[in-house]
Amino acid sequence: MATAHDDLTRPAPGRAEVAAERIAALAARTAPGGRLGTKEELRITCGVSVGTFNEALRLLQSRGLVTVRPGPGGGLFAAEQSPMVRLGNSVLALDGGETDVADAIRIRDALDPLLVEDALWHGSPADIADLRRELDVMARAVEDGDAKAFKHGNWRLHARIAAISPSPLLRSLYSSLLEVIESHTLSVLPGGDRPLREHIRERHALHVALIDALERRDRDLALQITRAHGTTTAH
Repeated sequence: MATAHDDLTRPAPGRAEVAAERIAALAARTAPGGRLGTKEELRITCGVSVGTFNEALRLLQSRGLVTVRPGPGGGLFAAEQSPMVRLGNSVLALDGGETDVADAIRIRDALDPLLVEDALWHGSPADIADLRRELDVMARAVEDGDAKAFKHGNWRLHARIAAISPSPLLRSLYSSLLEVIESHTLSVLPGGDRPLREHIRERHALHVALIDALERRDRDLALQITRAHGTTTAH
């Protein structure tokens, strides 16, 4: 989880994201159910490789923007968007400016206690086992001093906690916020002169304590830890 002293650096959008945005713009101008073209036509229009186009298509489908139909007359079609999909896409439409990302972090942090409450009530032994596997990934990143791998492991952990919630709205909004933050962040670094490994080791220990509290159904401790690693400011 990012802290008030973390360095959030915005990378340039990848080719898959750029291609996805181009097709998303086309879908927005097309009536629901309208045909956008074949995969190959759209791939050539975007000027990307097959692998990059498939990644762009995965992004579009995860956001509920397009549907794919096989066979003659098939291809990509503009999807009928539910209110929940429109909400998620409104979040993803943020331009990634410093204020937008800081707001996304602030709102995500405000939602964390709700997700922890749901995990306390609904988390199963299988859920806890999955969360501990994500902690293992983070632990390896700590030993390697790999801040980027630690960042991805951290967000996968929180995405897995979010998946426990029975609320589709909460899961969708939180996942969209995570995607905005992750897509505009290269790494999570300590402020000042603190050693990197020391910083991410402390963050890992905090997350281990959180999962331990979830497993014991210790509500007070789980919420205390959640507040401890939350933030309202990103630099």
